[in-house]
Amino acid sequence: MFGIVRPCRHVLCKGLYADWMGHLCGLCLALRDEHGHLSRLVTNYDGLLVSVLTEAQSPTSASRRRAGPCALRGFKGADVVESEGVRLAASVSLLLAAGKVSDHVADGDGVYARRPVAAGATRLAGRWSSAGAAMAGTLGFDPTPLTAAADRQTLLERAPAQAPPGSSAAPGLRELTGPTEDAVAAAFAHTAVLAGKPHNREALEAAGRGFGKLAHLIDAVEDLADDRESGAYNPLAATGTGLDEARRHCDVAHAELRAAVDELDMPRPGLTRALLVRETGSALSRAFATAGTHGTGHPPGHAPGDPGAPPGGRPPKQDPGGLLSLACAALTCCTCGLYRPAWDEDREGSFCERFDCSGYDCCGNCCSCCPGEDGCCCDGCGCD
Repeated sequence: MFGIVRPCRHVLCKGLYADWMGHLCGLCLALRDEHGHLSRLVTNYDGLLVSVLTEAQSPTSASRRRAGPCALRGFKGADVVESEGVRLAASVSLLLAAGKVSDHVADGDGVYARRPVAAGATRLAGRWSSAGAAMAGTLGFDPTPLTAAADRQTLLERAPAQAPPGSSAAPGLRELTGPTEDAVAAAFAHTAVLAGKPHNREALEAAGRGFGKLAHLIDAVEDLADDRESGAYNPLAATGTGLDEARRHCDVAHAELRAAVDELDMPRPGLTRALLVRETGSALSRAFATAGTHGTGHPPGHAPGDPGAPPGGRPPKQDPGGLLSLACAALTCCTCGLYRPAWDEDREGSFCERFDCSGYDCCGNCCSCCPGEDGCCCDGCGCD
């Protein structure tokens, strides 16, 4: 639910992290104020990107309002974003969540295979979809690409059930990622309308397609081992795509995303570049570093000490399942994803332990611990 872009305070300098939290808390409060407390469960990091993109294209910062104390901020107040970009992010998050729940019901995943659960989840998805579409209408955004994405995805996954992978009757990997690409492209493109930068629309659509493809493939890579074990649908298994080929597709999508971001007219590019370029690259590395692992084994091709291996030569912790997993999942939801159990934190541990930025608050120092071809993590953040 929380998406592939999950920055922590160790990889964003103080100024960018504060901006990120302003957007995150703004989204959470927008959902609460317009749709009730339950809707805060749909808080989606990837959907939040449309709020970040809207502000990045604007010559001035989005308006902020002072929010009261919150347990997630140590019972401190905060200046949170209040803008049309945040409302678009709320709409997108509701629609994405509705589609995700509908997909689980259609596939009969886990508890969704039980009729009472499926019936309740279907009603909830319907409410979220209606709320998201209504909010989108107030912003002049056509939600059709997002509302239709789940149905299109289901048709693509079910139609070739009897066809062998790679046959002409089975959709290819590019076709399977199409609904996600179209949905994200539409959401990204509308930020140009909200920001008054219509000339950015084409580049935003390209960025959305690149990000949508990357998000879809990373999700497939992370779930591949579990899907094979449970027999659930996975686009890589369905198309006979190996991890090496999947990595090539992801690298191409990331390059297309980076090129599209470079074309954008953004007076405030710092946070957008940090999230859409560097953080997606980190998500890509995490996904393939742990792809196909089970139990206490090591990632394929990565012995302890290799660049892609888990930090300190430690194997990644595994979700224990059962009540403990359910309790941790609930706590993760209630904290907007700020709390992460040990088996999930290790996905980010490799980068955070190798490049510990915890002692650096300014751009000059932070840049020294964020090497790489994408440049300084604080580029354009405006820190003193």
